[in-house]
Amino acid sequence: MSIMLAPPPLIFLLMIHGVYSAKDKWGVNYSSSSICALKGSTVMINCTYEYPTGHQIMKVFWTNINRENPPDLFNNSKYSQRIQYLGDKHHDCTMRLTDVRQTDIHKYYFRFITDKEKYIGLPGVSLNITDLQVESSGDKVIEGHSVTLTCKSRCSLTNRSTFIWFKNTQLLSQRSDRNNQLILQSVTREDSGNYSCAVQGHNLTSPHQYLNVIYPPEETRVVVNPSGEIMEGDSVNLTCSSESNPPVHNYSWFKVNETSSVGSGQTYSITNINSRHSGLFYCEAQNEVGSQRSDAVSVNVKGGKDSVLYVVAGVSVGCGVFILILFIVFVWKCKHRPDDIRQSQDNMYSSGVSAPEFRHAEEILYSNVQHIKDIKTENDEMLLERPEPTTALRSTPDCSVLHATDVPTPGLTLPTATDALTPTTSVPTATDALTPTPSVPTATDALTHTPSVPTAVLIPEPSAEALPKGRAKEECFQGKNN
Repeated sequence: MSIMLAPPPLIFLLMIHGVYSAKDKWGVNYSSSSICALKGSTVMINCTYEYPTGHQIMKVFWTNINRENPPDLFNNSKYSQRIQYLGDKHHDCTMRLTDVRQTDIHKYYFRFITDKEKYIGLPGVSLNITDLQVESSGDKVIEGHSVTLTCKSRCSLTNRSTFIWFKNTQLLSQRSDRNNQLILQSVTREDSGNYSCAVQGHNLTSPHQYLNVIYPPEETRVVVNPSGEIMEGDSVNLTCSSESNPPVHNYSWFKVNETSSVGSGQTYSITNINSRHSGLFYCEAQNEVGSQRSDAVSVNVKGGKDSVLYVVAGVSVGCGVFILILFIVFVWKCKHRPDDIRQSQDNMYSSGVSAPEFRHAEEILYSNVQHIKDIKTENDEMLLERPEPTTALRSTPDCSVLHATDVPTPGLTLPTATDALTPTTSVPTATDALTPTPSVPTATDALTHTPSVPTAVLIPEPSAEALPKGRAKEECFQGKNN
């Protein structure tokens, strides 16, 4: 038995639209020609079919191959556990496919067989399987900027889907205006993390996408080790630390008031440190986003053991030089001191006079010597003013007796003229008058303030030959105390 079919061109058009003439009533109608499904999800392919009256449905099934005698998917081991026919043998041909996968990407056709004919519904339904992928407007975002995350699929999901977002597997309550996008405004470093998306009502979740929020170095500081007292000759390490993303790739070291860098690297080491290294140091940390300088720290180097030795040696040398100068001054004074004073000092030292007594006696001695000089000067002046004696007197000079000048001296016993002529009195010569040689007081005299000091200058009688011709000069000078 055969059926009369429409001319070939007409049959082609009817098959495309799934519409047959009312007389024949052959056809399959699909609710959608293409379905985009998430991987692992369940797909429903809805359809209806028609056939002419007088036919009885013998078999219905779905296939993914358009050929003569196509295979029945219900008998395919890859589908048998996942495919389910939800239609009937009258008009409904709906099919459900669970846990769809990439191998399920095909065109699917509904085929039915009547007791009189076989029919396959063309053009069938295209099934696309997709997964989800998170894409960012930038792999790295600078702190303070905005970023948009988009949940993408390889095809447009057929059903109106609601996307949900996760950060580090934790569901985010934040939503964006656009259904498949997550917009983050003014991101901070706390926004860094793994982001993923999913479609609400489905188990499929996209792979993680790491959002990297980068920022320049912050909290840059310097640590000095050792942190205590730094002595000359020690070793010191200055360490620069900073918080940044990405990590600092360049450290530079500077010393205040110096134009160029003094070092590089996270740690700046100074070995055998000395006072020239004292000063303020700071570091500069830099990454691809920016840089920051630390506050300056003070490195104060104190004198070491060598410096202490130098100071002690210097003080010792200074003291030695000072003592040497004092010794030289003392020797110089001793060499330039009058012999009589040195003799007086020797006498006092030999008699056991103490230092204070010696100084007192020395003062008295100098005063007496000065007094003798004053007397000599006065006598010389009086001698020059005395008138010349007469010729009679020059012919018979008699200066055998000389009277001592009565010079009032407080605290002194003055000798008389008779005392001056006594054999026990030592009469000074002319040379003695010009060079006074006072009698040095003893220690006892110095203490009692009654030194024995000569109070008169005696002028001896000159010889007749020594006087000028025609003049026999007799000079007898006697001090008068009127």
